[in-house]
Amino acid sequence: MFTGHCLCGAVKFEYRGPLGPVSLCHCSLCRRAQGSAFSASAPAQKVHFQITAGEDQVREFESRPGKYRAFCVNCGSPLYGRVDAIPGILRLRVGVINEPLGKGPASHIYVGSKSDWFEITDDLPRYDKTERTNDPH
Repeated sequence: MFTGHCLCGAVKFEYRGPLGPVSLCHCSLCRRAQGSAFSASAPAQKVHFQITAGEDQVREFESRPGKYRAFCVNCGSPLYGRVDAIPGILRLRVGVINEPLGKGPASHIYVGSKSDWFEITDDLPRYDKTERTNDPH
């Protein structure tokens, strides 16, 4: 089981399922949403995800048609992403998880639109878009 919370602690959650591979997304939308060179997220089954506190503090922003980014309205911490096309899957932002994940990132995605001020220096697989179709990164 994983637990997590936003920066201010208003939103808390539990995840009781398998966590998929961590992707580092370099697309311009993720960079803007995170305020960083990339976002770090992993697929999670929605059925195993539960907000345990502060559900009324979670808002979703539709960043493109059918793509939503959830965040805490108090502190702005990104929590997860989801797409209408894959209703059973969330992309948990791994930075808000409390426990060690027990694994590192598996790939860099959308490197075709990465920032010019960040250099990827590891040997992880790199994809111009995503390695999976319909990935709700």
